[in-house]
Amino acid sequence: MTADTVASLAFQPAQRVRAIGVSEILRITDNANALKRAGRPVIVLGAGEPDFDTPQNVREAAVRAIGRGDTRYTVLDGSPAMKAAVQLKFKRDNALDFALDEISVSAGAKQVIFNALMASLNPGDEVILPAPYWTSYADIVQICGGVPVPVACTGENGFRLDAAQLEAAITPRTRWLFINSPSNPTGAAYSAAQLKPLCEVLLRHPQVWVLADDIYEHILYDGLAFATPVAVEPRLREHTLTINGVSKAYAMTGWRVGYGAGPRALIAAMAVVQSQTTSCPSSISQAAAIEALTGPQDVVAERCADFQARRDFVVAALNRAPGLHCRVPEGAFYTFASCAGVLGKRTRGGALLQTDSDFCRYLLQDFEVAVVPGSVFGLAPYFRISYATSMAQLEEACARIIAACAALE
Repeated sequence: MTADTVASLAFQPAQRVRAIGVSEILRITDNANALKRAGRPVIVLGAGEPDFDTPQNVREAAVRAIGRGDTRYTVLDGSPAMKAAVQLKFKRDNALDFALDEISVSAGAKQVIFNALMASLNPGDEVILPAPYWTSYADIVQICGGVPVPVACTGENGFRLDAAQLEAAITPRTRWLFINSPSNPTGAAYSAAQLKPLCEVLLRHPQVWVLADDIYEHILYDGLAFATPVAVEPRLREHTLTINGVSKAYAMTGWRVGYGAGPRALIAAMAVVQSQTTSCPSSISQAAAIEALTGPQDVVAERCADFQARRDFVVAALNRAPGLHCRVPEGAFYTFASCAGVLGKRTRGGALLQTDSDFCRYLLQDFEVAVVPGSVFGLAPYFRISYATSMAQLEEACARIIAACAALE
């Protein structure tokens, strides 16, 4: 067998994934953790995962489900009890009424997004992504045959999309608009008054559907009221998929339960996709999620207060660092700070910092703090910090960041 023959038989990835890699956030986190395993005192502020334990009552519900033998397949897109819990949550928290066949439950909110796009996008359909955006959005759009259309939303406008930008971005090929509030990576949130002009644009373009990613709904600060598009403008109901999950509010990232609610036809098409991928979510995880959604909710507010204290500390610390500027996020557990003021400077080793990626690499290599460059999220020059970790870790990390900025020449 010739070398050319061997080469021709080598694995070739499908076109749909050739330009897509593993999540850059996970790659950065893995690299930082490898340094930690090698003995370096790296502080990792990359992953969006609460450091709290899953609440005790939720864990106990899972144990009871195992004891009952609830370990078999459930209904494809969520057990009736799980869908009833989601139904209750939407009515209690958002004053939205959904029938059980308007609800889909999957192995995480990411799968709900994938199912929706796989079920609805045709090749070349466009999806508007207010940037900065969670990195997986664009990759999922591409895998499903669509075209991501980033729209830059700057810090001057609170990293929020405005009506004029939305109007300008819509074309005859536009199929979806993503709204993530509070946002990953910026923590920016839309009030009802800020969503209303966007809804008015969407009413003029009924071919455009809305994907409302509300996963950080319960991590909102300073007494701000949560708003979601369908609650603000009920006429969008037949063109909106509202997505949420238990990962962030209830510290259940590893349980892998997300859910969405929307028009029956879309939910049914999503079930077709799920039937040929994962089938039902874990029965034990569903039992735990039912308890999370229907049990005592006090822990959610308590943990939100802890996150707010961390936010206040990190924002103040970053704004003391020479060359950095950080706005105060309204929710989630991220800061998205500008590092424009340090670009063009040199490290003590003589390296020139030209991009936000250069700055983040410098923080990791020289000061052992892992953060994520804003360019990964579609907007530079910024960097994201996840403050879903202990205050002691945040204090040390921020001290290192301040020292790193002060050391630049």
